[in-house]
Amino acid sequence: MEDSASSRIGIVAFFAVVAISAATMLWLFWRFPLMTAIVTLGVLAVLGVLARLSRLIDVDIQDLDRTEQGV
Repeated sequence: MEDSASSRIGIVAFFAVVAISAATMLWLFWRFPLMTAIVTLGVLAVLGVLARLSRLIDVDIQDLDRTEQGV
């Protein structure tokens, strides 16, 4: 199966972003271990809270469909 050039470029770009992100995180953790750990745990905690909140406010798409309302 052949991939098109644009999908290969997208895959390479994705791996490049992941590699740069990992390298940056390792450098920060090497240079500032305590502050990096605190900020990382804080970001993960915020993401966890947002995930819980998103489940609470999630609505079913059928609730938003107002075309089938009775008279």
